Amino acid sequence: MVSARIDDADVIVVGAGPGGSTAAYYLATAGLDVLVLEKTAFPREKVCGDGFTPRTVRELVAMGVPLREEDGWIRNKGLRVIGGGHRIELPWPELESFPDYGVCRTRKDFDETLARHAAKAGARIQEQMNVTGPVVDERTGRVVGVTARPVDANGRRAGDEQTFRAPVVIAADGVSGRFALALGIEKDPRRPMGVAVRTYFRTPRHDDDWMESHLELWDGEPGRSKLLPGYGWIFGLGDGTANVGLGTVSSRATTTKTDFKDLLQRWVANTPAEWEFTPENQVGPVRSAALPMAFNRKPHYTRGVLLVGDSGGMVNPFNGEGIAYAMQAARIAAEVVAQARSRRTDAAREATLGTYPRIMADELGGYYSLGRVFTAIIEKPEIMRFLTRYGLPRPALMRLTLKLLADVYEPRGGDVSDRMISALSRIAPAA
Repeated sequence: MVSARIDDADVIVVGAGPGGSTAAYYLATAGLDVLVLEKTAFPREKVCGDGFTPRTVRELVAMGVPLREEDGWIRNKGLRVIGGGHRIELPWPELESFPDYGVCRTRKDFDETLARHAAKAGARIQEQMNVTGPVVDERTGRVVGVTARPVDANGRRAGDEQTFRAPVVIAADGVSGRFALALGIEKDPRRPMGVAVRTYFRTPRHDDDWMESHLELWDGEPGRSKLLPGYGWIFGLGDGTANVGLGTVSSRATTTKTDFKDLLQRWVANTPAEWEFTPENQVGPVRSAALPMAFNRKPHYTRGVLLVGDSGGMVNPFNGEGIAYAMQAARIAAEVVAQARSRRTDAAREATLGTYPRIMADELGGYYSLGRVFTAIIEKPEIMRFLTRYGLPRPALMRLTLKLLADVYEPRGGDVSDRMISALSRIAPAA
């Protein structure tokens, strides 16, 4: 007699970043036994701007995460944009669908907060457990678990490889997408790819309640070199420091000779002295990360595995934001998994799981297609220069642009700009 397989959980989540922890929270609140395997130990660093738009705040509020200032959450009221000799402040719009504020908090604190929130909801989180690959049923071809091994604080092997079984796996293992790659799911080089670099400075600007964006990034001396598609940022963290960084984007995932760390150092060297972005005020090294955009890895569901966040290339090509979309995808994935578990047959469960990529395409596919067009346009320096010089002085145009780039607009109803963005997103093919 063949014994029945014993699962270690209803769902295994690979990675306890914002996407993984959000999925774990919703799965646990739905009554599922969820096991999260995270290769590092909290708290840990991640490369990010640490500034979050109202779209992220909406996801945090939906999860019931307290956003108290005494816990380190710093609210911001909008975006200050500087470029082409212009400076404009754009408050976050007052909408029914989104709060009218963003927040800033270091990823070191942000990620741990979400992980602990998921644990309080009932998720089991194992830190320093590095997932090494999928376990595939030879008969069905489905993924029925993962292999993983304990690692120490430096990521070195600290024990024997183990097997964890579950009927569903959510891969939220970040930009490397190693779990997806093990299943043969490659990234699409035709989709946009961004690069972000950042560091921290002690600065009097730490308590600025605007997220600040600088639209002119020159690959060399300003005015005498190539204007890059992207922006620099300054996000005050309220603790005496600010996150200072820059991000650029390419319409295709091609290699570049640009030294982005050097570019950041040259950019901050030209900032006003009173900001105090000096070597002696720099806190920690300059770090960089890739930003996989516009669904650059698909399918988002196959053989019992759902891709969430960077592993599925879910970064917004308009602005480089990834956290909000990882959390949104995680929420949707958790709901799909919970619904699938309630079905009576394997066929019905599989059909329900298969709705996940369709829902994601409906939610974001058209908008991301617009973003792909946008990245191709701003790659041309003369167009970027024209938009910066002549677009910024027009407040009405910039308010519409803020809604479009930040993806903060009324999906149904709203004013003329909301309806315009909604219509464009619906018309654009969800490629």
